[in-house]
Amino acid sequence: MTDQLSILKIIEDTIVDGPGFRISVYAAGCAHHCIGCHNPQSWDILSGQLVPTDDLFQRIINSSSDVTFSGGDPLYQIDGFTQLARMIKSNSSKSIWCYTGFLFEDICRSERLRKILPYIDVLIDGPFRLQERDTSLLFRGSRNQRMIDVAKSIDTNRVVLFDYDPFPNFN
Repeated sequence: MTDQLSILKIIEDTIVDGPGFRISVYAAGCAHHCIGCHNPQSWDILSGQLVPTDDLFQRIINSSSDVTFSGGDPLYQIDGFTQLARMIKSNSSKSIWCYTGFLFEDICRSERLRKILPYIDVLIDGPFRLQERDTSLLFRGSRNQRMIDVAKSIDTNRVVLFDYDPFPNFN
């Protein structure tokens, strides 16, 4: 299904799902079922509302914010989110962050899942692990989760962590 996505909610101008103001699209559907998940209502794909991909694109493109895909897990709707990401990148310079419970290495090995990677700037990978929960981490819930610079990782054929400086002008 690429013409519609099952969406729980869209939050505009959030600052918790990546740097700066972002428009976050929360996908319905996730089979990871992490213990301690902060969004367990997102597990059932039927809990979302079907939204045409074109409508999502228009809302995102008309926003001044960058974009975050979260959920649930957007990769359970890989075709639609790949199409949406491609549309965004073809028509704007917005950065796209994506949260997933899958590991980057597993995504790269999957012909189906890796097709979204060229359109994602930063991938936060790995399931939430309650025993590794750390509220001091930026943009992540547990220490096992990584902020991955996707383009550099693809170019070097190894995981390259995203180097985020929250105070770039204080040097």
